Amino acid sequence: MQQVFSTALQGSQRRDLCGQVVEAIVCGVYAPGEKLSESEMAKRFGVSRGPLREVLMQLTAMGLIERVPNVGARVVTLSSTKLCDIYRVREALEGMAARLAAELISDEEIASLRGLLETHEMHIEQVEGASYFHQQGDFDFHYCVIKASRNDKLISLLCDELYQLLRMYRFQSPRSHSRPEHALQEHKQILQAMEERDGELAEMLMRRHIQRSRTLIEQQLEIGNADAPSRFQHP
Repeated sequence: MQQVFSTALQGSQRRDLCGQVVEAIVCGVYAPGEKLSESEMAKRFGVSRGPLREVLMQLTAMGLIERVPNVGARVVTLSSTKLCDIYRVREALEGMAARLAAELISDEEIASLRGLLETHEMHIEQVEGASYFHQQGDFDFHYCVIKASRNDKLISLLCDELYQLLRMYRFQSPRSHSRPEHALQEHKQILQAMEERDGELAEMLMRRHIQRSRTLIEQQLEIGNADAPSRFQHP
């Protein structure tokens, strides 16, 4: 039997619980649009319903959960319109993050990012790109660039509020529609600009990198396929 935590969770326990619920939603344990049962989730994660409600409120603020009148809490469904909105914001903010990172990133971080991309390249060769877009945290190129910007507000907006929504989209997207080799080459170009401390170029390359995916989403919207986000390419 799973151990049930006390009603008042410690900070580390609350973070662990939040991380577990986020992963369950992002990875599709709870499907888009699925109504969430507090009793079922409390049993699954071995907690009481009080701290679980706190976590669900946090995930609502992150945009992973939405509250629907007469329905309750359910997993958000990423429509094409929502994706376009996210990508427009992401294009601007990540471009700014790349510019700042080019100015502030250390030589050690540059070396770490280069090693990261080498690891990604091996993953592509080993699994034909299947896992490239499912990297997360410090293993995600975009995440590391954002962290290197040293701007707490940018980090909060991109890594806390948008990051998990984008991961959720990546997991929902069929791998056959991604182009990981192309994305990897663009990542290398962005890193090269950062290594040369060219903030203007790094921002332009990052914005172009993200804009390509947004353009594909908008093209699908134009042909009336607004509810099929899984067909779109993502960086």
